[in-house]
Amino acid sequence: MSSVHPVTDPNSWGPGIDEAVNAVSRGGLVVLPTDTVYGIGADAFDADAVAALLAAKGRGRQMPPPVLVPDARTLDGLATEVPDDARRLVEELWPGGLTIILKAQPSLAWDLGETHGTVALRMPDHEAALALLRRTGPLAVSSANRTGSPAALDADDARAQLGDAVVVYLDGGPVPGGVASTIVDATSGTLRVVRAGAVSLDRLREIAPVDGPTDPGREAPEATRDETSEAAGDDSTPSAPEANGG
Repeated sequence: MSSVHPVTDPNSWGPGIDEAVNAVSRGGLVVLPTDTVYGIGADAFDADAVAALLAAKGRGRQMPPPVLVPDARTLDGLATEVPDDARRLVEELWPGGLTIILKAQPSLAWDLGETHGTVALRMPDHEAALALLRRTGPLAVSSANRTGSPAALDADDARAQLGDAVVVYLDGGPVPGGVASTIVDATSGTLRVVRAGAVSLDRLREIAPVDGPTDPGREAPEATRDETSEAAGDDSTPSAPEANGG
């Protein structure tokens, strides 16, 4: 049976965060608010928990979840060969609505799905989410909805879609953003938007050269096209070149 805990007030959210941390440590799933949409999360280093997350959404391994991190300094622990332009985007836009796809550190003992050696990373701009992440470490997080349905914008909607597949729901009220994160693929020589979202292309280009999703010369990987054709609010990101929360 799942439980729901309010996390709107830092002075009182301790018990809810505690229970969510305990759930994650036991391989359970949690729902958490972010600055974009609600996410469903699992320990990124627990393959069974990640598989349960994908099953709860009705999704296969070909659409692996992105990973939320508590701090930009986590970047080099999880990714390798990070381009300077990608670092500039992270420095300017994290925490915030930017998911960046990078080559994963080959030594990491995790199984997010069919990632082809990449990982999609984001630091959310939401204090309750960050409070959880600081205690759990990186979480595999996809949008809190069944695949093909609109992303949940509040905890009640997430619970209606995911039910008792989730152990703990953290209720932060309606999310402030409601728009999925922008996804930028940084795994090749050119940065490229593979899903438009919370951060505009113009804003990205103020910081670094970035190709738009419809610019000629580069085609989105097949799995990326599959994912971004889903519900527009689905803030999940298969690690590209397969890219698709919170």
